[in-house]
Amino acid sequence: MGESTVTRAHLTEAVYQEIGLSRNESAELVESVLKLISDALVQGDTVKVSSFGSFSVRQKGQRIGRNPKTGEEVPILPRRVLVFRASQVLKARINKALSGG
Repeated sequence: MGESTVTRAHLTEAVYQEIGLSRNESAELVESVLKLISDALVQGDTVKVSSFGSFSVRQKGQRIGRNPKTGEEVPILPRRVLVFRASQVLKARINKALSGG
């Protein structure tokens, strides 16, 4: 199983290889797509990518946490968290790869 990390550079190179744009144009395209996704999430929109999954932002309320070293109770402030839900197609593809199919 591969344990490498896909980076922006990898995505740019893939666009360059598959589409045939120049490396600079490929980098601009990747950056543009990532910016559109992040801007939508900042605004609180859900981003759905067909056959891949959906990204959304969820509001979490304040709660009491505990410092694991001291056991002291500490308030955890309200915050927004990013949530990714994989599509059924992606889940099936991942499980098929694990089963060697």
